[in-house]
Amino acid sequence: MASTTEATQPAAGEATATTEVAHGEGHGAFPPFDSSTFPSQILWLAIAFGLLYLLMSRIALPRVASVLDARSDRLASDIDEANRLKNESDAMAAAYEQALAEARNNASAIAQKASNAAKAEADAKRAEAEASVAAKLAEAETAIVAAKTKAMSGVSAIAIDTTDAILKYFATGAATKSEIEQAVKAALAK
Repeated sequence: MASTTEATQPAAGEATATTEVAHGEGHGAFPPFDSSTFPSQILWLAIAFGLLYLLMSRIALPRVASVLDARSDRLASDIDEANRLKNESDAMAAAYEQALAEARNNASAIAQKASNAAKAEADAKRAEAEASVAAKLAEAETAIVAAKTKAMSGVSAIAIDTTDAILKYFATGAATKSEIEQAVKAALAK
């Protein structure tokens, strides 16, 4: 396709000229694919790669390395701090367990002491009650012995009188009062 360019109406006395330019003439192949430009492209690639390598090795990578080192140091310090806090919490837990064990031992000792005191008090009251009962029992036994002795002293007189009455009623022979007393005393002694 041809393109024509015309000048506008010329002023009086000027000549007119037309210029035609074919489309696509004047341009060669795409420059990166043009083999005549390969050496300059390789040169500029080497220069750009070298500058990029220097920029990365001198500026960017040291900054990244320093950030990674700082992060690694921070992680190490955080881990050390966590270990320190864990050790402290373990020590506190051990101290708590020890205090709890001591409190349990103290409570057990207090309970044992209270139990022993209550047992001693109960033993003392029981001993007092036993002593009181023993005293009352001794008084009762004394009273019983006294009553028995009194009763027995009257029994021998009654036995003598009863024996004398029975012998007078059933027996034809009479016994003397001293014989009857000796027989009753002998019978009571058995």
